[in-house]
Order: sequence, then C-alpha cells, then structure tokens
Amino acid sequence: MEIERINDTTIKLYITYHDIERRGFNKEEIWFNRERGEELFFEMMNEVSDDEKFEMNGPLWVQVHALEKGLEIIVTRGQMNDGSVKLEIPLGNDQDDNVDSNIVDMLDQQFVEDDDSDLLKDHSLSVVIGFRDFEDVIELSKSFNVDVDTSFHHFENTYFIYVTLDDSYSDDEQDNLLSRMLEFGFESDMTIHRIEEYGNTIIKERALETIKKQFA
Repeated sequence: MEIERINDTTIKLYITYHDIERRGFNKEEIWFNRERGEELFFEMMNEVSDDEKFEMNGPLWVQVHALEKGLEIIVTRGQMNDGSVKLEIPLGNDQDDNVDSNIVDMLDQQFVEDDDSDLLKDHSLSVVIGFRDFEDVIELSKSFNVDVDTSFHHFENTYFIYVTLDDSYSDDEQDNLLSRMLEFGFESDMTIHRIEEYGNTIIKERALETIKKQFA
C-alpha cells in the first residue's frame, strides 16, 4: 500500500487489487460484503496511524476512487470545503459500533454522485466463468455466436473464460448472455487479477471465437 501525506489533515492511500488479495480479501468481497469492507478499511487506517502518526480521533471524511488496478482512498480529518463528494465516518473508541458507512457505501456513493466520473458512463459487466473440463469450453464456443470480449486462462486445474459485456448491451441483454454462458460453466469468485498473476493466459483476446475456429 502506498501512503502519501497531503497535509496535516489529509492522507491519500493507494492499494492494488493484488495487495488486497495478499491481505486475504478479494475485489468482489470488499465491494459487496459490508463487514469485510470495514475490516480492510480499518486495517489500512491502522497501518497509516502507525506509519504516519495520523490520528483517527473525531470524524473522518473519505473519498474512494475505484481505478483499473486498485483503489485510491483520500482520508481527511475535520471539515472540508472543496465541494467534493465525501462520506463521514465517525471513529470513536468502539470502531465497530460507530461505523455508519464503509467501502461498499463509499463506492456506491461514488458511482451515484460523481457526475464527472467515467464510472457513471461505463455500464459494462465483467465476469470470470470457470469450467471443470475443457470440453465445456469448446461446447460454449460452438453455441455462443455473440461477439463479446473474452480471454482464456488456466489456473489451479480449472479453465477460465473472462468475459466483458460492454454497455452496447442493456442490463437485461447482459443478464441473458451471461445466463447462456453459465449453462456450460459456473460463475467464479476468483478475480481475473489473481488468475493473471498466478495462472496462465492461453488466449488474450477473442478467446471463444479462436477456440471455435480451432475445434470446428
């Protein structure tokens, strides 16, 4: 984790998804699991307190930016007047009882209120689909004729297709396409970052189309 001291009252943190996983968390978990999101946040803030002598007494305002390879978090003590979207997290002696917002809420707030963020414009859906047998991947490639962005990976004796359904598809169309793909595999909780880091990337792009051609 990188720590940048902006001034006496503001700290900027950057943590990669790889570092998050090394700490025993995963990307989906910190977004959608309230307790795990809070646990990661407090772990990071305790590290900041030890390294930078940044006191956590009183209210903290927190800004979270979800970047391509990690999270950027800006933490400020006291009142800020720059007009940015922020959430207040009151930290007292009993942290668990006094937390009324967490990383999950911060990200949700960022998506909803930051009108200038590219995240608002990006309604793409990316999913890691696991397969127990390579034959299932071949069958999927033969039956799936939609042009979508896919890559093909192998990790821990499992094959994975990483699929991205861009915002040219509506939410219903994305759900329908994903359901069709899941008839041949299963939605994995393994992150693509972990797979790329420790596994093998077999086909980097247009994976289903390439497999279909090779095994026609």
